[in-house]
Amino acid sequence: MQGTLKKLWVGTWLCAATLAAHAFPERTVTLVVPFTPGSGSDIIARIIAPKLSERWKQAVIVDNKPGASGNIGAEAAAKAAPDGHTLLMAINTLTMAPNLYKKVPFDPTTDFTPIMKMAVANFAIVVNPNIGANDLPGVIALAKAKPGQINFGSPGNGTPHHLAMELMKQQLGFDMLHVPYKGISNATTDLIGGQVQLMFASVHSMLPHVRSGRLRMLASTGATRSAVTPNVPVFREYGIEFMDAVDAWYAVLAPAKTSPELVKALHRDVSAVLALPEVKEQMAAQGLVIQTSTPEQLGSLIQADYARWKKTIADAKIQVD
Repeated sequence: MQGTLKKLWVGTWLCAATLAAHAFPERTVTLVVPFTPGSGSDIIARIIAPKLSERWKQAVIVDNKPGASGNIGAEAAAKAAPDGHTLLMAINTLTMAPNLYKKVPFDPTTDFTPIMKMAVANFAIVVNPNIGANDLPGVIALAKAKPGQINFGSPGNGTPHHLAMELMKQQLGFDMLHVPYKGISNATTDLIGGQVQLMFASVHSMLPHVRSGRLRMLASTGATRSAVTPNVPVFREYGIEFMDAVDAWYAVLAPAKTSPELVKALHRDVSAVLALPEVKEQMAAQGLVIQTSTPEQLGSLIQADYARWKKTIADAKIQVD
């Protein structure tokens, strides 16, 4: 009799657990964006939130928590309950920022449960037309011939734009002077004006200036040429394959210890939303290419990126606090 009751209890518990997973979400879901409104992760969150809300029959809100290069929002998401109702809209700075500060209250490799990569934004080397070189090999040769005399701008110390250039300097053995600005607008203005000679920036943000002839785009990230810039080589065409992955990737993460059942459900639902034609159109209009992954693939990406940027930042002796 006791054995029968025990089996009934276990069966009831498993059934309840399954129903709980299927009943998700039970209340409002919060998408934590660790940057200001208008940032890439914010744009994606506001595109998918209403579609997820329709699918889940629950409110889905976007909560901007900017500060400390994304660390404040990431910490808030990491400390949330692992029940799927708080998700982090992450960008690859999640693997950079913790290495820029002396004390960070979370570990991007262990304090989150990967759900999926959602999209990428390609970046490129953009130069002032008067730099004195016609292509990327020419710019690298110029930098090697004039160490420390070529300037590159960035939106700020420790930004992805800055770190990508530091990675290139270390891997290819040239030296350039970094000129940090307060934001991409000021850096772009001085690049056009010739106060700095080049910059690593998103393809989407630089396209208007390239099309007007005020700037030239020499090479972009990604394994193949973009349909938006078919005449611009990718780095690997010059044998610089380590730059393939140095683009901005966007992903959704849950707090650590989120159940496998919830991970599967979240992956399924976010994938379904990203497959909608109107979502693809909205993303493309913002220069975002939908590129998805499994949770395991995203976990491996975070591990690899974290190791890469930890070494790059340490070798360049960069700190922002």
